[in-house]
Amino acid sequence: MKVIGIIPSRYASTRFPSKPLHMIKGKTMIQRVWEQAWKSKLDAVVVATDDIRIADEVLKFGGQYVMTNPNHRSGTDRCREALYMVEGQYDAVVNIQGDEPFIDPAQINQVIELIGRDDTHLASLAKRIEDEDELFSPNVVKVVMDKQGNALYFSRNPIPFMRNLDRDKWLQKGEFYKHIGLYAYKTEILCQIAEMQSTPLEMAESLEQLRWLENGLSIRMGITQYESISIDTQEDLEKALQFAQNQLIE
Repeated sequence: MKVIGIIPSRYASTRFPSKPLHMIKGKTMIQRVWEQAWKSKLDAVVVATDDIRIADEVLKFGGQYVMTNPNHRSGTDRCREALYMVEGQYDAVVNIQGDEPFIDPAQINQVIELIGRDDTHLASLAKRIEDEDELFSPNVVKVVMDKQGNALYFSRNPIPFMRNLDRDKWLQKGEFYKHIGLYAYKTEILCQIAEMQSTPLEMAESLEQLRWLENGLSIRMGITQYESISIDTQEDLEKALQFAQNQLIE
């Protein structure tokens, strides 16, 4: 199976404009994502951007990019357009977040392994929640799975609901998982989901993966112990800089 990694990267982020070009210990964020991606088992990596400033930076460090429409509703749609523009044929695509400069290559390999199974439409990752604030935060997406590891539902609310139990006991009595937003898609599935209209559950929770479930697709989940740093704000960047310093990252 040939798998390409696509890194959607926008310049005009609402909360943190130009963040792909911010420096982290001498390298831009987008370069660090690119380098981490190439440490995995991907056959190719490309940056999908809508801004020439990001494209110029990718060329500067020797990467490959494609220019995509600035009006996509999600990174998934940007990945689909990028797939049409790259040379070569690929059996699957891994959507790598462009704001995670320390993404673990082992996680990319994990979704590559999952998407390689014949019965898998899409693959993603989950991590057990151990912090009460995360459990009840609407900014942390939760997922419940069946016995085969397929996602049943994603929500911004804690799921499952622990009936007749005080909230401060939920983590003691139940298992809860947060969604790690790394996706792999079979190529034909990526093309399908980009054509799907928004669905009621997707709009209610503002989670595109619910559109896929509502249309009958399966999402195979892998369990990970690692969570990379996602940079959405200046404060997140400061945390990333501190992490790089503490881990002696070059």
